[in-house]
Amino acid sequence: MSKHAALVQDALKRLMTLHPSEIDLSLERIERVLARLDNPHQKLPPVFHIAGTNGKGSTGAFIRALLEAQGQRVHVYTSPHLVRFNERIRLGETGALVSDRKLLEALEAVETATDGQPITFFEATTAAALWLFAREPADVVILEVGLGGILDATNVISSPLVSVITPVSLDHENFLGNDLAGIAREKAGIIKPGRPVVCGRQQDAAMRVIEYHAARAKAPLQVIAQDFTAFEERGRLVYQDEGGLVELYPPKLPGDHQIDNAGLAVAAVRAGGFLCEPQSVTPAVEKALRTANWPARMQSLTDGGLIDELPLLTDVWVDGGHNPGAGEVVARFMADLEEQNSRPLYLVAGMMTTKDPVGYFSQFAGLARHVLTVPLATTTMGRSPAELAQFARQAGLAATPCASFDEALKELKGHLADTMIPGRVLFCGSLYLAGEVLEANGTLPT
Repeated sequence: MSKHAALVQDALKRLMTLHPSEIDLSLERIERVLARLDNPHQKLPPVFHIAGTNGKGSTGAFIRALLEAQGQRVHVYTSPHLVRFNERIRLGETGALVSDRKLLEALEAVETATDGQPITFFEATTAAALWLFAREPADVVILEVGLGGILDATNVISSPLVSVITPVSLDHENFLGNDLAGIAREKAGIIKPGRPVVCGRQQDAAMRVIEYHAARAKAPLQVIAQDFTAFEERGRLVYQDEGGLVELYPPKLPGDHQIDNAGLAVAAVRAGGFLCEPQSVTPAVEKALRTANWPARMQSLTDGGLIDELPLLTDVWVDGGHNPGAGEVVARFMADLEEQNSRPLYLVAGMMTTKDPVGYFSQFAGLARHVLTVPLATTTMGRSPAELAQFARQAGLAATPCASFDEALKELKGHLADTMIPGRVLFCGSLYLAGEVLEANGTLPT
């Protein structure tokens, strides 16, 4: 670890000590710190603000790819990270993840501005990102909501270029409740007066709430399958709205849901004033979605240290989705793979205590042969393997708890050796576990 990287870790640990004893979602703390930093959130380039439960990161990656293909310099803020905190902040001038040196400078500025007062870790690191974005050159900012919307730290943005709402489902119930309409109300908090909104597929209860808040804010609303469509046809992504038709190469990110996410991104970019004229679809734009990358979202691992430990020809996937909505999408993708190439599917799963394991695992009933449950090594908030295995059984799956990731690998290799054909493995249930898998495999996000 370099000197700057070690200092970044020290700064992040110090900011964690300022975390309030009880989290009350509020904008007061971050607004106080931003005021002491000379209000960087008021000095940003135009902002694409993205909320939702599933698909935020992929949609943001597609928006970034489409903008960069048109010559735009794009700042990006996402969360959480998989391996290194730097993954959360991408600077537009280089298009690369923030360097340790610049990140350290931002964290130290925020630490000084907090003056030792309580602030959540996400609020402090959001302030650091906004401070950097105001100082570093770029044309556009992509800002991903961390939790909810109304009182999320990113919602200090008063007038986004475009608000984007991806599919809403149950997640973070301990903060947002277990009522879908209530959760949608939180997400709709990023809708601002007169500013355009593009919206992904929603359940009826969520859609009614989003439509109400958009109408109340007099915010022009475009909804997928209603105001615009996106579908794959003969190897092309076909997007159409009242302004015309756009044809692009489809995304390389796997899964039918990525067609929706890509369509949502095209709609957002067009709503923001980009990609509006036929001549704007250059060869670079045409290929843009193929360049988009979003690690640990149905990511195929074909080589690396972890792959070398498994039997030859094992089909290995990693996905960090952790709620029932994500489980449904991932299970559908695995079922499609099964139809194309039948293999026994094994899950290696870890999950946080705040998630719904039965809701997640039930999506794999009749599909997964066995679940191996593991502890999460990089957080204290993970469920015990024994508890998680019991939840998997409640969902109708055979499950074995493993005391460690290494024990799970040993158990997995035994299962795979017993099959007549090469097996398929999905590491799943948590972004923390996904990060551990990518690090163990030597395939770090860039």
